[in-house]
Amino acid sequence: MSTLYRLLTAEDSSAFCHKITDALAKGWVLHGSPCYAFDPATNVMRCAQAVTKNIDAEYTPDMKLGAQ
Repeated sequence: MSTLYRLLTAEDSSAFCHKITDALAKGWVLHGSPCYAFDPATNVMRCAQAVTKNIDAEYTPDMKLGAQ
């Protein structure tokens, strides 16, 4: 059994919320609080949310985490 970790990021928009909701629907679990930061290069707020998921397989670096 392995615990997988992903850090999902995007601009602060409904698309980011949909990205997180999709991960939750696929069995990922929120890990910690979301983070927000201003990106001066694009003049937008950016969001980040860590998620984890336990799987019944051994982790390998070539795994496509989003497909798990």
